[in-house]
Amino acid sequence: MRCILASASPARTRLLTDAGVRHRVLVSDVDETALTAAHGWTGAHDVAQGLARAKAEAVAAGIADDALVLGCDSVFDIGGEIHGKPADATQAWERWQRMRGGDGVLYTGHHLIDTASGRSVSRVAASTVWFADPTDDELHAYIATGEPMRVAGGVTIDGLGAPFIARIDGDHSNVMGLSIPTLRLMLMELGIAWPLLWSLDDGSGDPSLHSR
Repeated sequence: MRCILASASPARTRLLTDAGVRHRVLVSDVDETALTAAHGWTGAHDVAQGLARAKAEAVAAGIADDALVLGCDSVFDIGGEIHGKPADATQAWERWQRMRGGDGVLYTGHHLIDTASGRSVSRVAASTVWFADPTDDELHAYIATGEPMRVAGGVTIDGLGAPFIARIDGDHSNVMGLSIPTLRLMLMELGIAWPLLWSLDDGSGDPSLHSR
């Protein structure tokens, strides 16, 4: 039995690794923009849930043997607007002008598929994030690192942007892109005890906790 993360996010891989979950990373080729438009998703909750499911199903379709496949997607709702990853430095700057000193809700969709049984479960975790009010010089320097363009909302709590997040209300790991407590509950719905993931082997022979 294998555990597969259908996401290229280093933060999600790190969260699973720190939780003792042996896994592999297989990234789907889902076109997020086209899929969102095709389904007409408008709210951050529905976008996160829909994309997480699409990623998991795309990877699971290419798996020949038994595996647990987890797809995730994070979306910020700031002032009623959906914020994914900024397209470029200009967009990151414009978004931060609305975010600074304010708050938003980060939704992370999780979709877990047990290919052995064909069963699946979806959940969305939400955390409220209050942003600090960084100076223009701090923002210019932060955006110049390129980090904001790699994460939903243009900021991450586990990287260089940590000082620009004042506080959060909700699960800390969710703000990093994968709610570990939510994943545990999803496994319970599928009849899988969380400690079993500590001994899952991805079949690669790699002694590290995860392989790619």
